[in-house]
Amino acid sequence: MSETKKLYIRTYGCQMNVYDSERMAEALGGSGYTEVSSPEEADMILLNTCHIREKAAEKVYSELGRLRSLKNEKPELKIGVAGCVAQAEGAEIMARQPLVDLVVGPQSYHRLPDMEARTRRGEKVLETEFPEDDKFETLKTRGPKARRAPAAFLTVQEGCDKFCAFCVVPYTRGAEVSRPADRILAEARDLVSRGVREITLLGQNVNAYHGSGPDGRDWGLARLVRSLAEIDDLKRIRFTTSHPNDMEDDLIAAHGDCDKLMPYLHLPVQSGSNRILKRMNRSHDRDSYLRLIERIRAARPDIAMSGDFIVGFPEETDADFQATLDLVREVNYATAFTFKYSTRPGTPAAERSGQVPPEVAAERLGALQALLAEQQQAFMQGMVGREVGVLFEKAGRHPGQMVGKSDYLHAVHVHGPALKEGDLRRVRITSAGPNSLAGELV
Repeated sequence: MSETKKLYIRTYGCQMNVYDSERMAEALGGSGYTEVSSPEEADMILLNTCHIREKAAEKVYSELGRLRSLKNEKPELKIGVAGCVAQAEGAEIMARQPLVDLVVGPQSYHRLPDMEARTRRGEKVLETEFPEDDKFETLKTRGPKARRAPAAFLTVQEGCDKFCAFCVVPYTRGAEVSRPADRILAEARDLVSRGVREITLLGQNVNAYHGSGPDGRDWGLARLVRSLAEIDDLKRIRFTTSHPNDMEDDLIAAHGDCDKLMPYLHLPVQSGSNRILKRMNRSHDRDSYLRLIERIRAARPDIAMSGDFIVGFPEETDADFQATLDLVREVNYATAFTFKYSTRPGTPAAERSGQVPPEVAAERLGALQALLAEQQQAFMQGMVGREVGVLFEKAGRHPGQMVGKSDYLHAVHVHGPALKEGDLRRVRITSAGPNSLAGELV
């Protein structure tokens, strides 16, 4: 019988990292590893990192510093760094932190079993190239037929060809690559057989998906969505994150004619100023974005729009920021994510003059967040009295209470003694709180 070893993974950042961590655990499962919930229990620790936010690398070094005493107590403990920080700074991580045994980029984690074996032989292992072999093809199966949570992520596309001036993704994830449709459909069916009822399709630019179909033709995201919708026990489909330039007519139409595609769309714009959008190299302008929103809402009038915004981009003026506020008022977002611009080494924007003073950027961020919070609360209050679908995912804090996600991704609390995980029920919303809704079964 093979030795059972214990694996602890700490995941930072986006949903794609959550998916990648699942696949890393499955890859190492074949080498005898089972996951544990604390680093103190582990024989191997993996930090799956994100490079998007400010000071991402410093956070990794800080976490590694905290693990030093644990490594001293357990010299046989193996510590690895994975993900985008590993891709961008792998050699430096190895040089600065001798306790690290392996560094693996996001395109090479299918090689973890071999890397782990090499560390057991006393080697230090660095894998940050973009390999020719397909990690998804190598990891065809999702491991033992364990029961899954009702909602799951499924990566369909990776990488980015847009080269926004502020973003490191093209350098850490590589060029845009789409998985073949038949492999995605097979993985989706496998997830559904384990109890998954909602799948979120993931990609750096997910709507740039153009994978080869089983019919030999190129499939876009809309055709993939419609094919997934034919899986009987798959009840909900979502996708994120989208780029405005890749929102094709067929995908817009799918929001109106595919019942399983949820009425929620995350469509980042980043700024409302044409001047700043050009400096960001976003390749769209304010008016084209607003026209796109109009077309999407014409196809699905009840759709909830979400967005991303960066304030304090180099040379952003008060007038540029006001243009962002004006766009937010015009679109009226259900939710949004906001960030102060932070310099990412190696990106074009990092070398530019005209950096906005931190206190000015902070003031603008506060004003933008206040406006978006007002819109979010108005959207949630507007849900009161409406009926929505809710997919229940876990027990609530009170006896007989279950918590699930609405069609619009709101957390919804419902009392119903007969409810269980995985139930999809109609719920009438009775009240709205700051961050969640309450309702009753219809």
